[in-house]
Amino acid sequence: MSNIQPPKADKITHVDTINGVVMSDDYYWLRDDKRTNEKVLNYLKAENTYMESVTAHTKDLQEELFKEMVGRINETDLSVPVEEGGYFYYSRTEKGKNYPIYCRKKGNLEASEEILLDGNELAEGKKYFSLGTFEVSPDHKTLAYGMDTDGSEYYDIYFKNLETGELLSDKITRTGGTLAWGNDNKTVFYTMLDDAHRPYRLHRMQLGNPSLNLMVYEETDDRYFLSAYRTKSGQYIMMYLGSKITTEIQYLNADNPMDLFKKVTPRKQGVEYSVTHHGDKFYIKTNENALNFKVMTVDAATPAKSNWKPFITHDDNVLVSSVEAFENHLLIYTRKNGLKNITVYDLKTGKNHDIKFPEAVYTYFGSDNPEFNSTTFRMTYSSLITPRTVYDYDMNTREFIEKKVYEVKGGYEKSDYATERIMATAPDGTQVPLSISYRKGLKRDGENPCYLYGYGSYGSNMDPYFSTIRLSLMDRGYVFAMAHVRGGSEMGRKWYEDGKFLNKKNTFTDFIACAEILIKEKYTTSDKLAISGGSAGGLLMGAVTNLRPELFKVVVADVPFVDVMNTMLDETIPLTVTEYEEWGNPNEKKYFDYMLSYSPYDNVEKKDYPNMLITGGLNDPRVQYWEPAKWAAKLRDYKTDDNTLVLKTNMGAGHGGASGRYERIKEMAFEYSFVIDKIGTREIVKD
Repeated sequence: MSNIQPPKADKITHVDTINGVVMSDDYYWLRDDKRTNEKVLNYLKAENTYMESVTAHTKDLQEELFKEMVGRINETDLSVPVEEGGYFYYSRTEKGKNYPIYCRKKGNLEASEEILLDGNELAEGKKYFSLGTFEVSPDHKTLAYGMDTDGSEYYDIYFKNLETGELLSDKITRTGGTLAWGNDNKTVFYTMLDDAHRPYRLHRMQLGNPSLNLMVYEETDDRYFLSAYRTKSGQYIMMYLGSKITTEIQYLNADNPMDLFKKVTPRKQGVEYSVTHHGDKFYIKTNENALNFKVMTVDAATPAKSNWKPFITHDDNVLVSSVEAFENHLLIYTRKNGLKNITVYDLKTGKNHDIKFPEAVYTYFGSDNPEFNSTTFRMTYSSLITPRTVYDYDMNTREFIEKKVYEVKGGYEKSDYATERIMATAPDGTQVPLSISYRKGLKRDGENPCYLYGYGSYGSNMDPYFSTIRLSLMDRGYVFAMAHVRGGSEMGRKWYEDGKFLNKKNTFTDFIACAEILIKEKYTTSDKLAISGGSAGGLLMGAVTNLRPELFKVVVADVPFVDVMNTMLDETIPLTVTEYEEWGNPNEKKYFDYMLSYSPYDNVEKKDYPNMLITGGLNDPRVQYWEPAKWAAKLRDYKTDDNTLVLKTNMGAGHGGASGRYERIKEMAFEYSFVIDKIGTREIVKD
């Protein structure tokens, strides 16, 4: 272990009085919007140097974990081809290369391969690379693709002639990243960002005609984000305008892309809706007088709300997630008892059925289903112990057609592992689901190391999906647990509502209850319990660590949203205003007081804290780098223990961390090595 001392951040007090409360911030100086302040950059580099020094003794373990993780994946692999417009589209990876290669074949899978884009060539010489929009024109002759090369989430969009392989001159810079094609194969719609990084303008451009590159809509309400997409039917361009709790959709006929957009129905505060096109109808999912959403139908020619008719009524126990249309079928994606479900409606017979899945605890993710007239749809199925499996489901025969099982190399056997779901009791009596997996042979004697993951915000769901990465923990005797806390929507929309605004603390106490049940049921002990979360899940990590630091041995907080008050009081910071409908507006005293009572940065106290690994990204537009940096500096000043605290700032990336699959695996190997170094491992011995 190195004797190097952690860097000491200067304390330069910044004082402000808000709502009658004196706000003092000793580390406000770490904020630099331009990322050019030498003092700030040198401090971040000093933290990185310290991090590298105090973790140097884990280098061999990091390398061991990295080799394990890479050794479980097919480094050279192929996605399941998707048929669209007479072509089969797919991507493939090659050993030693970080990024996918995007290809297609014309007519059949035996045809010669056409490489559309090679991510490795595009990323060459760049510290960061992220592919944004990837949209082929309706006639399949032109590809539009976006690139972000610094993690800032500004995307430059390029157009490639797929017949000649040449790039067109029609480059669009610093866009929001989304794009939709008109049916004339030359008109595109794209979004631009305001100073707060909000997609707020929709532009229409005609390839080869710069004079027709014009703004067609500007959203002036800072709470709303804008995007555009072409319906699966190919008939409409939809402009989606949404805040956290309110939506409005406008549409135009994709055959006439120079037309004006029309509203499906005007926005109404607190009412959300989405639109799926089929034939002469729109199917509309809405939460108006329906907490868990319902589905209405209306003639596309006259979509005013007064013409809506019920198709699926509201159910207190079933959350309607989305609607997908095919020529003869309609899919209703729902969630019940914390699990995802699919109901298939036959539009010819009027009959419907629920798809039966093979495991009690599972998840699926929708795959690309671009062909409107198909009788099958594709999904990717998995569970905590079932590797990703791609199925085509026949909506007429109700059969699963296995297309690909993603191989787990290194001798993985599903039968060697177990998964279960238990319930934790929150302080208010609410039963909180907890998904668990581990290697068989594990003894419930309270001595097992455990890794507990959580998120719990924005209604986002933490589903029990398979990860080859986690096997490196479970094979070392770890219990892996996923807490389905309030703030997500696992148990319906109310589950989300009960974990936001003035109910936000339920998220934290739910998570603590999950940790406590793992200890009570002797899956683990507090001295062997690691917890992890990122972004808003990093807020969760900060809050529970302040509340119950003695409950955890290790805390991993990735790009954590922890400086809640300073961020939410500053409308110039990207995403702040739209976040008012998630956390509350701190300019209102009731929200100010409540947020101040849990904001991790503002509630650091002089006491012992667990071992902590905190990460950030210098170019992160979602959680600014100074949030984890300030939090780490304040924790160093206040904590009364000798536990390890490291801040790792990626100086060339954003919110998602390093780009490239090998670099991401290296990041996970580092995080796991930090946990294992502090907690240790346990040998699994089968009876």
